[in-house]
Amino acid sequence: MRRFFLSAILILSAVMLSAQTRVKVACVGDSVTYGYGISDRDNDSYPAQLQRMLGEGYDVRNFGHNGATLLRKGHRPYNTLPEYGEALDFKADLVIIHLGLNDTDPRNWPNYSEEFIPDYKALINDFRAANPNAKIWICRMTPIMHGHWRFLSGTRDWHAQEQKAIDQIAATSDVGLIDLFEPLITRPDLFADNLHPSPEGAGIIAKTVYEALTGDFGGLQLSAMYTDNMVIQRDKPIRFSGKADCGAKVKVRFAGKKQSVEAGTDGRWAVEFPAMPVGGPYRLEISDKTKEFAFSNVWVGEVWACAGQSNMEFKLAQCSTAKEDIAAAGEQDRLHLFNMKENWLTYDFEWPQSALDSVNHLQYLTPMGWEMSSSDSAKDFTAVGYHFGRALADSLGCHVGLISCAVGGSTTESWVDRKVLAWDYPQVLNDWINGDFGQEWARGRCRKNIAQAINPLQRHPYQPGYLYDAGILQMDGWNVKGVIFYQGESNAHCMETYADLFKLMVKSFRNYWGDDLAIQMVQLSGIGNRPSWPWFRDVQRRLSESISGVGLTVCSDLGHPTDVHPKDKKPVGERSAVCVLHDFYGRGDVIPSGPVYRSFAVEGGRLRLSFDYAEGLSVSKGFEIAGADGIYYPADAKVEGKTIVLQAKEVKNPCALRYAWQPNPAEADLTNISGIPASTFRDEK
Repeated sequence: MRRFFLSAILILSAVMLSAQTRVKVACVGDSVTYGYGISDRDNDSYPAQLQRMLGEGYDVRNFGHNGATLLRKGHRPYNTLPEYGEALDFKADLVIIHLGLNDTDPRNWPNYSEEFIPDYKALINDFRAANPNAKIWICRMTPIMHGHWRFLSGTRDWHAQEQKAIDQIAATSDVGLIDLFEPLITRPDLFADNLHPSPEGAGIIAKTVYEALTGDFGGLQLSAMYTDNMVIQRDKPIRFSGKADCGAKVKVRFAGKKQSVEAGTDGRWAVEFPAMPVGGPYRLEISDKTKEFAFSNVWVGEVWACAGQSNMEFKLAQCSTAKEDIAAAGEQDRLHLFNMKENWLTYDFEWPQSALDSVNHLQYLTPMGWEMSSSDSAKDFTAVGYHFGRALADSLGCHVGLISCAVGGSTTESWVDRKVLAWDYPQVLNDWINGDFGQEWARGRCRKNIAQAINPLQRHPYQPGYLYDAGILQMDGWNVKGVIFYQGESNAHCMETYADLFKLMVKSFRNYWGDDLAIQMVQLSGIGNRPSWPWFRDVQRRLSESISGVGLTVCSDLGHPTDVHPKDKKPVGERSAVCVLHDFYGRGDVIPSGPVYRSFAVEGGRLRLSFDYAEGLSVSKGFEIAGADGIYYPADAKVEGKTIVLQAKEVKNPCALRYAWQPNPAEADLTNISGIPASTFRDEK
């Protein structure tokens, strides 16, 4: 691919040096190239916008045809259409081919899929015959969005199969490859009919093609994750990456070592240094011949992301211990904070057009850069995350970096990769704002926030997939040890769908960060008048036990009878740190939680319960048992060694039990030597 690009540059140079000669560019394709649905396609189709970007030295022609197929036995083969002959007669110097979308039609792919590769190669050869010196790029197709009427009847699957075939063709045919899928899959708001991009979407295509043709990616660039005071995850290969103009030599100096690499044809570069133990401070320098970045006070330590909704977003300044916590924040010299600040709150008001436009452009969160913990930086940081990180830094004796990415009211599905949702749970994507996955109050907030929207596909932070696109992806693949996740209030009405969505969130996070990613889930606390919460807390418990590498922080005793945002966050963070130290750092000397229920046995009219972490069991209230009729009665609980025996005079033959089965289980008091309460749980034979 690198050799292909250099060859293209030489041809461009030769053509442009010819007297009064413009470089001829042929845009070959279907309705996306043609500009279907764009009212002023002469000015706003992607070839027209590409012409303006390339300038007068180029002659860009649009040879797109609505409904065209690449397959020569398809329902409208491109090689039989007038544009095909016109494109060949043009004898272009540069050819960009975007075909395949219409081949996903059931008339085509199921019957002729095996002919896709030979037909595509035949088209490539046709353009080479017309101009042997032509350089040709083929495109990974633009997305077909989930709302397309044939999405689940084959189109989704066939589209993916074609993309693999296109990659194979590019690798074996000495052509360039332009990816038009990734730049657009995060922008469903640009696809009114789920297939054809708007003028703005066409502009994204034009810019992507322009970069591929010219190698101009805007020079050396780094993500917002690169600032002074950054923390790099220890004991994992250290990867630095960014963008630069194609072929630019990028030099990286870190911790006394040097590496260099050339940016690829897609403008991306990356270098990898060997894993390092904790240490610092180091200096990081990244440069090419035109620009240099330098960062100081860089440490190798532990990095955790802090995500979720309002109880994770809850600021240190709002806590019951705020005064002493903020005063002490400057003493935490091993703690580094990276805050991603919400630009607009999701309260009950209408957003202005400027907010709506920025949200559609995935500009809802602003990365504030790495800061050392201080009274000023910590006061607006997540309180749970702060206390979690402080406890980790103290226990591990190393620098800890925390990345806060939390949005009040956000739904579980908003944290899932939309590509994962499209494959595993597409129903949640359809008419999300009027559906019933997230709770009605959350969807009501969405409707109020976007009431002034002009685009009927207006996005919102609670939309399925949005915070993955606008939050997680902004972290630029920054290596983290794990994610502490406190969320669920917006999904607590339906624990079954939450369980499915949480698993998909874990899948998304591990696709992004790696299969060894640790996840610490904070269970919902106690509150009155939320009848579904005991069920929900039990589902969270079951998820933590069934998914490898997922821990659980119990805080039902730290709730409030009427406030969904209890102010005592310090123990939530500290309990989470204790769990993580045991589960993910091998601290076997630490008791990670309260008693963890395992099973029960029937002993006549009694039930005997077994637990993990059963040292020092203590209980007086909180249990109920039931017989075959399913009616529960309060049970007397007696500790016998490392077990608990339950009985109730109303239940002669018990076969079911539950513990802390109230929205706010204030009286439930099952603990162990750690003093941490047991989770809500239930079981039956």
